Amino acid sequence: MFRKRNGGLEILLVHPGGPFFRNKDEGAWTIPKGEAAENEDLLERAKIEFEEEVGAKPAAGEFIRLGQVKQKGGKMVHAWAFEGDLPENFKHTSNTFEMEWPPRSGQMARFPEMDRAEFFSIKEAKQKINPAQTVFLDRLNEALKSRNRST
Repeated sequence: MFRKRNGGLEILLVHPGGPFFRNKDEGAWTIPKGEAAENEDLLERAKIEFEEEVGAKPAAGEFIRLGQVKQKGGKMVHAWAFEGDLPENFKHTSNTFEMEWPPRSGQMARFPEMDRAEFFSIKEAKQKINPAQTVFLDRLNEALKSRNRST
């Protein structure tokens, strides 16, 4: 999700939840994303993941295909962008996961998959986002510039 504010572009990113990301900031944020089943429509999966990780439905309208990247761990990420905003009374919610915590304690704990959702300027987003995903920010910027030139 992106929005135009104060003459600039802002990008919505989410921060992973759980104990491993608790104190991580720069390079830890991500676009909302998830795993797609074989032969699943990737755009439809992206819309579902957005809602699950942000707690809001993606805006109806045009989706801009931003292509794909392979992250350091080997995960292939496909991305789309859309213009929108969160409601004024927005409260972030996310699906959860369960893991043994503390490690080797035998106790299971539940954590939000994503613990925060925030808008950042492009410059800030480039510092916050997983380094492999910065290309999505560049592609979005280019796609929006191309649209402005053609209108």
